[in-house]
Amino acid sequence: MKIPELISDHFGDVWKLLSETNLFISRIGEMSQYQMQIQNMRRELQNAGSSRDRVIEVRANLIELRKNLRLLGYDLSLGRMNLVFDGFRHDDCMAEGFKRLVLFLGDTDLYWLTGMDNHIALETYLEQKLYKSESTRKNLRILGKHYLWYLRRKTEFVLSGAATETKGAYERLKAIGEAKPLLFLSKLKGLA
Repeated sequence: MKIPELISDHFGDVWKLLSETNLFISRIGEMSQYQMQIQNMRRELQNAGSSRDRVIEVRANLIELRKNLRLLGYDLSLGRMNLVFDGFRHDDCMAEGFKRLVLFLGDTDLYWLTGMDNHIALETYLEQKLYKSESTRKNLRILGKHYLWYLRRKTEFVLSGAATETKGAYERLKAIGEAKPLLFLSKLKGLA
């Protein structure tokens, strides 16, 4: 393989990563904070020409930016996912592929459990799991419990309330999720 082809391939990969990062930042509503940094990286990449070192430098800066976003709690691999709150469902939604989910909102995190048992049994299992150790019992503060149905589609993560979920609780969860949907999805990484 010729050296210019290697540079061209590397350039394309970095350009794609920059575009994906730009899309992610715009979706989390933080473009004003990162706009100048993204523009500078784009300009550097456009002016790199055949300079492999400049492309590598842009890539390193881009990786650092993505690392900082991860430290804020975001999972950039979920950048194309949409969080959808879709009303209430009943047990017959399992025929559509929905699964049961019990979700606890903590001070700083989400705790969840899925399974075939009913929502109340899942709640009991999750409580037992969370409060198993004394240190967890002392430090854990649950702000809300939610009884949901979920379904992962290609680019959508759908959450619906179950019969056990109250309308008020569901609306509060919806407001939290819709305020920062990609951060919310990042907390549900194993499901989303």
